[in-house]
Amino acid sequence: MHDILGEPSALLGLPAGASERGLFSLAGLEPSALRQLVDRSVELFHDPRAHERPLHDRVVGVLFTRTSTRTRTAFQTGTVRLGGTPVAYGPHDLQLNTGESVADTGRVLGAMLDLLVARTAGPLEELRELSRTGRLPVVNAMATEEHPTQGVCDLAALTLALGDLSGIRVLYVGEGNNTATALAHGLATIRGAEVTFATPCGYGLPSDALATARKTAESNGARLSEIHDAADAPDDVDVVYTTRWQTTGTSKPDGSWREAFRPFHVDAALLARRPRALFLQDLPAHRGDEVAAEVLDGPRSLVWTQAAMKLPSAMAVLEHTAALPAG
Repeated sequence: MHDILGEPSALLGLPAGASERGLFSLAGLEPSALRQLVDRSVELFHDPRAHERPLHDRVVGVLFTRTSTRTRTAFQTGTVRLGGTPVAYGPHDLQLNTGESVADTGRVLGAMLDLLVARTAGPLEELRELSRTGRLPVVNAMATEEHPTQGVCDLAALTLALGDLSGIRVLYVGEGNNTATALAHGLATIRGAEVTFATPCGYGLPSDALATARKTAESNGARLSEIHDAADAPDDVDVVYTTRWQTTGTSKPDGSWREAFRPFHVDAALLARRPRALFLQDLPAHRGDEVAAEVLDGPRSLVWTQAAMKLPSAMAVLEHTAALPAG
């Protein structure tokens, strides 16, 4: 009995030092694996029943400490559609809220759940720690550094609309936030892609994330650049992409930040200078801030298809993550 009690990790099947597994960043995926996720998302968009219920008898924790409409609904619904049972946690439901450590939480969740989907405003390292200590596959449904499941959704929505994305030209306008980081990592894997991030001074992509994405882009004949003057943005693009100026879970250090952001507003004039460009925005949208209503709801907007793609892309991510071998 003493030996058993002295080895709680063995008793729970959670050996110390287990490696992390899951989807934490698109930078951690091989281009072929990302391509498979994107293609699978499109397949499930066309036929939501094109699966064999791979989550049958599995329990998926869905932990959201920040507000969410599309991502939370997509992962809970996707779990049910794939035959699993979701267990939802809000921001005040776990003892993390009263000071229990991430490591202790991971050990407990790993003993009870088969997979965890988590959105926080905290660092990505916390999700990695939940996976390591719980020996539990974890999906990053948004952390401070990156929103990789949004990136999968975005590439799938573009593939649905355009087919082969080789040589795609994208203009991203706005803050270099976690969605922009995922987009950079994702588009860097596309052969010949040309991507310009037009961001206000002081609100660009994190330098390390941009450097990593550029290194990937070089190996795929793609090019990523960042500018801080909206007037310098290229006109010959296939896609204009923006995000909400008030990113979920973050605040701007500069009280006059709106003045810096105003030139990066996507209006009809900006889109008119790019007559072939489709428009994407990951929602929620604030009409009149980052985008004009006539653009968001206009004929070149893919926003509502993009939103609908959240469910099949979540299902593809769940399938992929559930199939990862134990570490």
